[in-house]
Amino acid sequence: MATKALNTVLNVKLYRELWQMRGQALAIALVIAGGVAVCVMSLVNYSSLLATRAQYYDQHQFADVFAPVKRAPVHSLQEIASLPGIARYEGRVEGAAKLQMPGFADPVSARLVSIPHEGQPDINRLFIRQGRLPGVGRSHEVAVIGSFAEAHGLSLGDRFQAIINGRRQTLVLTGIVESPEFIYVIPPGGMLPDYLRYGVLWMNREALESAMDMRGAFNSLVVTLRPSYSVATVVDALDRILARYGATGAYAREDQFSHRFLSDELNQLKTMATVFPLIFMSVAMFLLNVVIGRLISTQRDIVAVLKAFGYSNRQIAWHYSKLVIVIAAIGLMIGLALGLWLGRALGELYMDFYRFPGLLFRIDPLWLALLAALTITVAWLGAWRAIRQASSLPPAEAMRPEGPARYQVTLAEKRLSGIRFSQPSRMIVRQLTRRPTRSLLSMGGIAMATAIVMVGNFQFDSVSLMVHTQFARVQQQDLAVSFIEPVNRAALYGLQRQPGIRYAEGRRTVSARLISGHREWRTAVTGIPADARLQFVVDRELQSVSLPAQGLLLTDYLAGQLGVGAGDRVRLELLEGDRRTVTVQVAGITSEFLGVGAYMNLDALNRVLGDGPLINQALVNLDPEQSTDVYNSLRDTPGVSGISIRQAMLDSFYDTLARTFLTFTFFNSLMGGIIAFGVVYNTIRISLAEKGRELASLRVLGYTHNEVAHILLGEVALLLLLGVPFGWLIGQGLALLIVTAMQTELYRVPLTITSQTLGMSALVVVVSAIASGVIAWWRLKALDLVAVLKTRE
Repeated sequence: MATKALNTVLNVKLYRELWQMRGQALAIALVIAGGVAVCVMSLVNYSSLLATRAQYYDQHQFADVFAPVKRAPVHSLQEIASLPGIARYEGRVEGAAKLQMPGFADPVSARLVSIPHEGQPDINRLFIRQGRLPGVGRSHEVAVIGSFAEAHGLSLGDRFQAIINGRRQTLVLTGIVESPEFIYVIPPGGMLPDYLRYGVLWMNREALESAMDMRGAFNSLVVTLRPSYSVATVVDALDRILARYGATGAYAREDQFSHRFLSDELNQLKTMATVFPLIFMSVAMFLLNVVIGRLISTQRDIVAVLKAFGYSNRQIAWHYSKLVIVIAAIGLMIGLALGLWLGRALGELYMDFYRFPGLLFRIDPLWLALLAALTITVAWLGAWRAIRQASSLPPAEAMRPEGPARYQVTLAEKRLSGIRFSQPSRMIVRQLTRRPTRSLLSMGGIAMATAIVMVGNFQFDSVSLMVHTQFARVQQQDLAVSFIEPVNRAALYGLQRQPGIRYAEGRRTVSARLISGHREWRTAVTGIPADARLQFVVDRELQSVSLPAQGLLLTDYLAGQLGVGAGDRVRLELLEGDRRTVTVQVAGITSEFLGVGAYMNLDALNRVLGDGPLINQALVNLDPEQSTDVYNSLRDTPGVSGISIRQAMLDSFYDTLARTFLTFTFFNSLMGGIIAFGVVYNTIRISLAEKGRELASLRVLGYTHNEVAHILLGEVALLLLLGVPFGWLIGQGLALLIVTAMQTELYRVPLTITSQTLGMSALVVVVSAIASGVIAWWRLKALDLVAVLKTRE
């Protein structure tokens, strides 16, 4: 009964303390909430997108293997059907079209895909958002991918012009659809979506066969496999069967363009869901350790009173443990609510980028339970040292004030002896140098707060560098023209004679497989002329690299994936022409932030292919005043399959990749700012609690309020001055950890930190300190000198 009464009294004390220190408790809770929110936000997005993709693929029968060919007869499907491991197969017709959209002057291209006579394909089934699929025998009807329809504001029944295989016709929109094959819609040769200038259209099989002159044949094969059957075995078998029909190499789902980039994005999101929360939670818990430890140490006299009234060490330890757990639980609840809200908001943003029918908002409850247990446990462990010291202190010892420190002239005081400090300034220096552990912990807290803000903001600098490198340093053309088939380089002369075209140069891009030992990578090899003026390859210092007369230049990411360096040899398996395989030397390593590339001298690449001076792309500089005329002329030119505008790619980068990436970064920065404020506020409040008697004594001795505030806030200012630069160093190390973990095929985030980012991180911490200092200044003004000085001697 007595124990129950004692516990009731302690609970009342706990409630009163929480109310009295509500400002500090809320600040500590916000530190925890910031770390939890970042973690939950990342986990929600990763798990939701992963579950959405898995369900979408399963319900719409996404293919396991893809096999493009030049032209294969329909009867060859019988041989394919007999292959072991194949569950479903479908031969279809694909093509390219140039579109003329009403009210849009820029060139627009599209990929055409056939659907069977019965409507829905068995593989890569379509999700119909509006309308219906094209009908049998209606050659003018098409269904359009949702992103393209939204970008152009298309409605059912709208008409637009298309040039298909050199023939112009009018198409009628009957349906708006989505496909698991085109979650990530990217134009050929591009790295980023461009919904205004590139789309996917579906036509009835008979209509597209007629338009592409493919009656009784197919040029694209998609296959699904039986469970647990080897994909590599089926790929090899399909290559053998389709080789005589001009196959360019079957490939598995893992190499399919949309899936590959989506997987990279999800892997990067997974990295963000682990690295960012790990950093934030680690920093938050370190700061919590410092803050809670100092908070409990200020209650030494209260512990003595509790023990004098018969409370055991275990009861006192549990009392302070409950204080920590309650504060941690408040932070956990705020963080969970904020993280779920931010996760849903960010998930809706991702839905604008990925073409899913809908988002499955999912998170594993076990993850939340684990996060809750981890948060409470780490918070308690962070304060355990102070709790143990408080509970194990003998009552007689606790009743006495702490023994006076053994003071002596420190090294810092000797070095600064020549400077005439005011008396308050001298007190500040002595306080910092005579309690080095406490000063280092306070400085470490400020440094960590600075680092956490810096980690949230440095990626804005990285994106700016990516844009400058890719769209100003590497690519200097106004537009790129792609040809249906390789043409002689002499075609450039005819192109340059067109009005509005100032300069043109060619290049050739060839699909290939690079093999080094047991490692291989499917990519494109780009042949660049030796005298190129519009396209460049750069090294890690962003300096232009001259193309060697022989050999390959590989990007650093691709070289790392293949495990090769300069001077090594790789097998180059070309997937065009006679599909020959040659061994070439890696002549050097380059650097790119977007995509993965391999480069050769154009003449050397043509020699490897056994061809003459051929190109399949032309890079062009335009007269801006005649750009519309050039677009119209190229759209009507036979043999031109598509046009890519550099400015459009830049706009697409900011509208898609940078938008999602920077939004995630903004949320991290926001959480970092909350953590920084919580840390600085608690540092000042606890410093005030520790020095309350000393500051009151100084007031009694005649020091003014401003002089006393100078002592308290001057110490914090000096800690800021020392802690912020240290935080910059920690932040740079954490930033390096993040960019190393976020290397993917889609993009590599460069480590670049500008003075603006350094200034922003310092500004957030300084503003937090000023706001906290104003609160402390008012508390000093209202300090009850008599009450503070009522301490036992």
